[in-house]
Amino acid sequence: MTKQLKSGRPAPDLRRALVPLALAQFICSFAGSNMNVMISDIAGSLHTTVHGVQTAITMFLLVMAALMIPGGKLTDRYGRKRLFRLGLAVFGLGALLAAVAQGIGMLIVGYSILEGVGTALLIPPVYILTTLLFTDVRARAKAFGMIMAMGGVGAAAGPLIGGLIASAISWRAAFVFQALVMAVIVVLSRRVKDPLPADPTRPFDIRGAVLSAVGLILVVMGILAASNNLWLTLALIAAGAVVLVGFFLSVRAKERAGKEPLLSLALFRNRTSNLGMVTQNVQWLLLMGSSFTVATYLQVVRGYSSIQTGVIFTAATVGVLASSLAQEKLAARYAQRTLIVAGSIVAVVGVGLLLAMVAGSPSPWAFAPGLLLFGLGVGAMLTPSVNIVQSSFAEAQQGEISGLSRCISNLGSSLGTAIAGTILVAGLSKGGYAAAMITLAVIGLGGLAAAAFLPRRAAPTVGPAAAPEPAQGST
Repeated sequence: MTKQLKSGRPAPDLRRALVPLALAQFICSFAGSNMNVMISDIAGSLHTTVHGVQTAITMFLLVMAALMIPGGKLTDRYGRKRLFRLGLAVFGLGALLAAVAQGIGMLIVGYSILEGVGTALLIPPVYILTTLLFTDVRARAKAFGMIMAMGGVGAAAGPLIGGLIASAISWRAAFVFQALVMAVIVVLSRRVKDPLPADPTRPFDIRGAVLSAVGLILVVMGILAASNNLWLTLALIAAGAVVLVGFFLSVRAKERAGKEPLLSLALFRNRTSNLGMVTQNVQWLLLMGSSFTVATYLQVVRGYSSIQTGVIFTAATVGVLASSLAQEKLAARYAQRTLIVAGSIVAVVGVGLLLAMVAGSPSPWAFAPGLLLFGLGVGAMLTPSVNIVQSSFAEAQQGEISGLSRCISNLGSSLGTAIAGTILVAGLSKGGYAAAMITLAVIGLGGLAAAAFLPRRAAPTVGPAAAPEPAQGST
């Protein structure tokens, strides 16, 4: 294990290893949100509709969510660093393909599928390597703070950076930018060390991987179909639910037979981790759902350009960055539960302001107070919720819990875009914006309720001897 200084400050080689990991989280989050300010440009260029672009964005987020658990499991078999670098290559290839897309189908293949697969391969190793490399609890908290800050800034600054690139060059250049960043990460990651050896003999549950992916895809695609066909929506969601039940039955059967399933059901017996994953899901649902809703409203209803929309989102970027940079000081003074609860309250208030202020003012700056509060709230929640979940399990389970945790977060992102986007697109000129924001606020209150039940004690240090407490949690 790479050594760390007694003060809790990571050694120089660890700090260098953190840079490519944090940068990878940044660009993956950026890829999920920068498209929001280019909706009109892409729709016009590829001769498609707002719903078509929404489908591409949602599918990107969904592919990530659906494959994140298998991606986390494969790290045990092939090694964390190898999967990380493979994911970088697949993502970069998808970005280049999307940059030259001549139709919505080609964009979906490059952006939604290849970038989604690449992200599912590279993100679990980011969190596993961070947990394994940073053994000191303070150093690990700071490392997670850096990674989640970069992820939050990537999601919040995506509209601004994407708007600048699209206005100065073209929306296609935004994908070239993603490919270039991936190339830089490949170079920077050469010195990253994998603390645990790969185990090529480790079994992989192919049936479980297919069932979990198909089930999640059917549920989210059902939500996307709501604006066109209610019966199709109900059929897809019902089919997805049946497939997911089949997945859990398959997992239980494998465990009873003494075989290793894709995902151990024991992961769901940790109350603290379960609540932490609920808050993660709601955080990203709010972030991506609000981002898509506000960006689409500004472009389609108010007619703002990519750069104008991106500039308005600067308030959210400032909020996320400010609260993320303050994470170390906040964590030293307040319990993780307190930070998640406070962040949830501030984020929901921000959503309320986005609804109330915009309805009463034609000025684009009416969005700023709500976006700022929203960013502050989400930024305050990101790091403690991840740390709570990851620190609830031993090193041997980091592959599984990292994949599950990232699956839950990205499922929140895809659900946010699907739910809010479907409501918005169905009634852009008939109160769709208000309905979408009200829905997001209600979901945010649900996340706040989950956060309120988190234990007050701090999370333990993850180590080789650590083990999860099965019933009441360990945080």
